[in-house]
Amino acid sequence: MRRGVYILPSLFTVGTLVCGYYAIIAALRGSLAMAAGGVEGMSAVAFDEAAKAIGWAILFDGLDGRIARLTGSTSAFGREFDSLADVVTFGVAPAILAYSWGIRAINESLGPPLIEHLREIGWVVTFAYVICGAARLGRFNIDAGKPSTDRRYFVGMPIPAAAGTIAAIVHWEKSALVQWGSSLGWLAVVGLLAFLMVSRMRYFSFKTLDLRRRRSYVAIIFLGLMIWAIWLYSEPVLLTIAITYALSGIVLRITSLRHRPHPPASEEVHAA
Repeated sequence: MRRGVYILPSLFTVGTLVCGYYAIIAALRGSLAMAAGGVEGMSAVAFDEAAKAIGWAILFDGLDGRIARLTGSTSAFGREFDSLADVVTFGVAPAILAYSWGIRAINESLGPPLIEHLREIGWVVTFAYVICGAARLGRFNIDAGKPSTDRRYFVGMPIPAAAGTIAAIVHWEKSALVQWGSSLGWLAVVGLLAFLMVSRMRYFSFKTLDLRRRRSYVAIIFLGLMIWAIWLYSEPVLLTIAITYALSGIVLRITSLRHRPHPPASEEVHAA
């Protein structure tokens, strides 16, 4: 019986990994459909499926840790397995989706040489996203063992949130970007997400939110309304949530800098 309890969180981690693998396959399928000159709707469906798979992976990733803590089945293996799954699902899969959806399908209006250069830049930026995501996970694993860590905040944007932002944007638009100007803007977004992951900006962790406490009915009602809104209007709601959370770290950083106490001005001593 106890062995089954230990396996349960890992099953959710496997679910995260399955979603990440499916997201990669769907993103490549959409890219191949665009390259073959197929119907645009077919590629849009494939890209949307990849984005949805990443969204489901975020749900599984959030559940495995909570289940492990609730059942007292946390282990070193579980932490390492979860990190490896996160690199694939929230690092590699979103990077492939970002490139396939936002860079690969650029039309020929810019000219072949410039298009190839832009695609090469796309490879660099999306790979930088993977590197920053892996570094973010490594830093998280180190910080998690420190007793002084403030559980209310993450240091740097969590990699599932960065992946969710990419997925939410793709889910909103669906059809691949074909204008080079849009692709440049997209590369800026992916680059910003990579930077936010390795930055020292703080992001709310929601780990201190306990729905079992008294007077938690407000949070439960809010969570229920959010699920209902996502079910009915997933595109705008998920995009709003993703962008709001991504910008929240920047806002917290600016706020903390504005309220930081300034050192007293040193008095100048003038010779008489």
